[in-house]
Amino acid sequence: MSRLSKRFDALRVNGRKALIPYITAGDPLPWVTVPLMHAMVNSGADVIELGVPFSDPMADGPVIQAACERALKNKITLKKVLAMVAEFRQKDHNTPVVLMGYLNPVEVMGYETFAKAAAEAGVDGVLTVDMPPEEAQEFVPIMRSHGLDSIFLMAPNSTPERMRKVAEIAQGFVYYVSFKGVTGANSLDTTEVATKVAELRKHISLPIGVGFGIRDAQSAAAVSRVADAVVVGSALVSRIGEDVKVPDRVLVRVPQFLKELRMAIDKANS
Repeated sequence: MSRLSKRFDALRVNGRKALIPYITAGDPLPWVTVPLMHAMVNSGADVIELGVPFSDPMADGPVIQAACERALKNKITLKKVLAMVAEFRQKDHNTPVVLMGYLNPVEVMGYETFAKAAAEAGVDGVLTVDMPPEEAQEFVPIMRSHGLDSIFLMAPNSTPERMRKVAEIAQGFVYYVSFKGVTGANSLDTTEVATKVAELRKHISLPIGVGFGIRDAQSAAAVSRVADAVVVGSALVSRIGEDVKVPDRVLVRVPQFLKELRMAIDKANS
């Protein structure tokens, strides 16, 4: 059983919902990432989504695009991201880590080479934004052979056919994008999210995480009532962006914000 499966099983037994923060590796500076990962775990994160910086992050809004630009200026590569995960694993052997990014860096490295290196570093899952399930026939088996869960996105306009296709090949959890558009662009409609999550559950037995549009404790709590996991990205990364010139402050502000989300989620599900 993968670390992701174990974590979601434990949460389910305890009646809790997962909090999954996203940060871009190497932002604002390379040395901040691993300490921030540990601080997020100490503040209530159940799974960490670590962004692999990419030059053309088409699914992301301006906040995460800027984070990718900062990380690329810091010369962060996929190999360096894997090294960060390996460093994180020296102290934390239990918290699942999911790499989130785009297919190009993985293709450049090669599926097999990447999967082996990621598994050795301690990665648990991979979410490649621009890899649709219809084109993942080669990708998924290679990831699975190295114990890596392949995680897929679902959108508000996903059809039942697409849901069934994802159900056949996805592992770990399914990431539901709460609205059409890029990250951080809109405020979410929790009633609409609840309806769509209920539809997804008819076809998908994996845990369902909801992301995009979760800005504060109130929205996190609302989503946690209908989903298995709350994914928070732009709201965290925007705080990092505000403290680019004072990186030490990132290690204080981001964990504090996560604590607020954790408390709200737990209260909503108590």
